[in-house]
Amino acid sequence: MTNQEIEIEFKNLLTFDEFTSLCSAFKVNSDDFFTQENHYFDTPGFALKEKGCALRVRKKGDTFTLTLKQPAAEGLLETHQIVSEDEFVAMKSEKNGLISGIISSILMDELSISPSEVIYFGSLKTNRAELSYKDGLLVLDESNYMDTSDFELEYEVNSYAEGEKLFHELLEAYGIPLRETKNKIVRFYEAKACSLTGEGDEK
Repeated sequence: MTNQEIEIEFKNLLTFDEFTSLCSAFKVNSDDFFTQENHYFDTPGFALKEKGCALRVRKKGDTFTLTLKQPAAEGLLETHQIVSEDEFVAMKSEKNGLISGIISSILMDELSISPSEVIYFGSLKTNRAELSYKDGLLVLDESNYMDTSDFELEYEVNSYAEGEKLFHELLEAYGIPLRETKNKIVRFYEAKACSLTGEGDEK
């Protein structure tokens, strides 16, 4: 894995029926899904979120990858750092903060955020299926977090303009309305905020 890359992706939340219809249309079955976990980090005052950034460790199989996402001219700049399970466990501890490496250096030098202030907020588990689609990667996700589940279609591409056109054509072809869709980390934090304030308990 390269240390840095530009991520250009389009995403749209789906209903359960839309999700299952797309699985059927693209011949995706239960055996095509794999599970990954995102573990989210920020400072107590959400300094990363305030700068439009996100920090996570993704557990995929036996691999733990620390990723920092920063706004770019098109898409997001992703910086990756492989960490050990012990390092991941240490970062989740309240007293350890972020481990040293390329990402902690970016936090200090570019974002003026102290790695020692970084704390763990929680996790989101995703069942994911991936398939090639017109020079891009089409992703079907079922995510579970904070007693919440949602379904999502993502399309990862190299060209923003062409990818946007193809994504909108795909949604239109299957009768799926374009929905404002926040990133998983934003949806996670909003659900966590609701759980802390007790909102939604009477629903």
